[in-house]
Amino acid sequence: MSETVLEADVFVVGGGPAGLAAALAVRKRGFSVIVADHAIPPIDKACGEGLMPDSLAALSDLGVTLDGLEVGTFHGIKFIHQKSETSARFPRGVGYGIRRTVLHKRITECATEAGVRLCWGTRVDLSQPGLLFANGNPVRARWIVGADGLGSQVRKWAGLNCGREHDRRIGYRQHFGVKPWSEFVEIYWAHGAQAYVTPVAAHEVCVAIISRRRVGSFADELTRFPVLSERLSGARGTTAARGSLTLSRRLASVFRGNVALIGEASGSVDAITGEGLTMAFRQSLAFADAITAGELPGYQRAHSEIGEVPTFMARTMLLMDKSKWMQRRAMTAFKHRPALFGRMLSVHVGAAPLKNFGQHGIVNLGWQLFTA
Repeated sequence: MSETVLEADVFVVGGGPAGLAAALAVRKRGFSVIVADHAIPPIDKACGEGLMPDSLAALSDLGVTLDGLEVGTFHGIKFIHQKSETSARFPRGVGYGIRRTVLHKRITECATEAGVRLCWGTRVDLSQPGLLFANGNPVRARWIVGADGLGSQVRKWAGLNCGREHDRRIGYRQHFGVKPWSEFVEIYWAHGAQAYVTPVAAHEVCVAIISRRRVGSFADELTRFPVLSERLSGARGTTAARGSLTLSRRLASVFRGNVALIGEASGSVDAITGEGLTMAFRQSLAFADAITAGELPGYQRAHSEIGEVPTFMARTMLLMDKSKWMQRRAMTAFKHRPALFGRMLSVHVGAAPLKNFGQHGIVNLGWQLFTA
């Protein structure tokens, strides 16, 4: 049997939003690119499905718009804890809620139009050091991108697994056929778990629950949030519940030689931040800058900067997750000092610098919560 050599400037392993974003970013710079994934679209994943203003801006930089698609809109974030609640609006722009399958289809269409070669149903063999095969055919590429998720095989193959894992939780997601009742993404707090609600259409919401424990069923876990449970009373589930792992992981390095990691393959923050896709989109643009300059150390520096604020926010909110007292303290602080919550949101979406909370960041914020 003859072998067909797959040859391109950039070979991307993983055809989810992160891999497609990487492909779009480098294609815009004139590189030839192949994306390979063993799955066949539509590709779904259990996630909150909210895109905040900074995420939409990064998508636009990649040449992707959501015009003409069914989306839900939201104007900020609301925290709800028992009978207490606080909210803040985005300092500029709006957020969109969009079904993951709809988003994936649109990015796939943009990649196809840009001239990216998409190889679906393709098994990438990484069993031999330094050699890559796709469905048994050899791969030749100047640059290789691992965008194959939390359990990245490319990361292992390239010897980039060294790093630290901070928190591990489980996320669950289900859609409900009900008219969105809020102009915010609502985050409901319970001890060791959060539920957040994102409008994704005119008559549909996405409900995601993140918990430290495995649950018997989505419905059982929903009872931990009485206010939300009452809101959804009688609402029809439009999809089956799905689950996935979410964790905070930081790698010592995100590149080696001509191999770079993007998206969750390159490290991750807890899903409660809602910034996973934003980080992947921005990493893709940074990777394109780096290979245009012909060197990957620049990507390492940019990757670290991109992760700084999401990591700060994840640690802050996970402190609230671990302590009932901290939850009550934080909600009291936000109630008496609503501008504090607004400042957090501005930093979160990149509209204000992290130095707003001082040189020591999370310590300074914790002090403000304690003394409010």
